[in-house]
Amino acid sequence: MTDIRIEGAEITIVGGSSGMGLGLAQRLLDEGARVTIAGRNEKKLASAREALGDHGRLRTAVLDLTREEEVAAFFGDRGPVDHIVSTAADIEGAYQLLPDIELGAAQRVVESKFYGPLLLAKYGASCLRPSGSITYTSGVAAYRPAARGTVVAAVNAALEGLVRALAVELAPIRINAVSPGWVDTPIWRFVAGDARQATLEAMAKRLPVGRVGRSEDIADAIRFLIGNGFTTGTILHVEGGHRLV
Repeated sequence: MTDIRIEGAEITIVGGSSGMGLGLAQRLLDEGARVTIAGRNEKKLASAREALGDHGRLRTAVLDLTREEEVAAFFGDRGPVDHIVSTAADIEGAYQLLPDIELGAAQRVVESKFYGPLLLAKYGASCLRPSGSITYTSGVAAYRPAARGTVVAAVNAALEGLVRALAVELAPIRINAVSPGWVDTPIWRFVAGDARQATLEAMAKRLPVGRVGRSEDIADAIRFLIGNGFTTGTILHVEGGHRLV
């Protein structure tokens, strides 16, 4: 049973304007949390607010987590925070075979999934209550790499190393990551393009659970990591058995 109260908690989700982050925001709002969704795109933030309904407990903020001055200013203006979650990832152009990888695309992955999380910890930790947590999003590519996924696999593995190190340095603040498998979210337009549906259906047939993930699956996992006060430095795998096949 989780032991940390969510109702009334102040929770920031970076990258929460779509996909897994949006699903998590809905889950936390339903439980009575005060949620701030931060992201780079004002239009997507407005769409997220519309999708989540008229909540007095929902705020949005424009933030590029790869820019240190923006992250510093964002947390400099915040009061106490209970939990920080990052589901942000800029993988556009990153899924290429090695000869075709452009350094700029690789750098964007590193900035969004490693340097960004590092900055969230650097500036967000001082705002967190001692019972608070930071939860990141890794991915199954770190364990089941495939052609065209070299950069993403490497960065996910690096992020998981960061999680373990921060859990020691920032204790008693808890640092964890959820590692999703294939989840049906908008990010697949960058991964598979027009072959998105066929690609997801093929993976569903391979997985022991018989389907790919949904945003709610990942929201449940992050909700556990937020709420369980005895879990830190942990990578929670939510991938339908993908590591086994």
